[in-house]
Amino acid sequence: MEIKDQIVLVTGASRGLGREIARSFAREGAKVVINYFNSEEHAVALERELGDRAIAIRADVRNADQVIAMFEKAKNHFDAPITTIINNALVSFKFDPVKNKDAFKVAWEDYHQQLEGAIRGALNTVQAGLPRMKESQFGRIINIGTNLVQNPVVPYHDYNTSKAALLGFTRSMAADLGQYGITVNMVSGGLLQTTDASAATSDEVFNLIKASTPMKKVTTPAEMADSVLFFASPWSRAVTGQNIMADGGLVMS
Repeated sequence: MEIKDQIVLVTGASRGLGREIARSFAREGAKVVINYFNSEEHAVALERELGDRAIAIRADVRNADQVIAMFEKAKNHFDAPITTIINNALVSFKFDPVKNKDAFKVAWEDYHQQLEGAIRGALNTVQAGLPRMKESQFGRIINIGTNLVQNPVVPYHDYNTSKAALLGFTRSMAADLGQYGITVNMVSGGLLQTTDASAATSDEVFNLIKASTPMKKVTTPAEMADSVLFFASPWSRAVTGQNIMADGGLVMS
């Protein structure tokens, strides 16, 4: 299925990377579900920007009932089910290397909060979409990860661990769902310049990344968003269970 024929859910789409992913899919002609939880004003503004091919729907991805209701509302609006899920939502986290909790201070509650957002949120969206994906023998699930799993230059213990778990989730789901024509992959970025989550990052850190990256620049949200399109496109129809780095070559694997 070409991107222009897909109905794409982007979780946490009102701002930052999620907003750019929504814009990228809309640019290619897809219909887009802009999921948000707190940022209604931004979500509605994006819906207005993207026009009649987009709808903003509030739902906490950690709540299965709200997610199911969101899928039904999207289906009723577009008169067709969601075909493509982008698990991007980030729950209550800032990339602040100064205020980051080290090994002495990080608590289980910190881990639990990030695992709830990354794993429970992804499980809820996947399970809400599976019945119709299985019926149509087509589905694209793309999870947003981080290169900090491979190279934790900043030990964001709770965040890094949740994204490592999301990689395991991605590959297990890929192994289980391939028989139904559903692919499950991950796109992992580095620190992006700039999102709300990375706004607390100092220029010194950004300059260090720039100097360490082969492309000699820090990846932008729009650049990473375009990488997500690959896994939704027909060009990736034989690819599943994979994790690609969209970080300008900072981490090579």
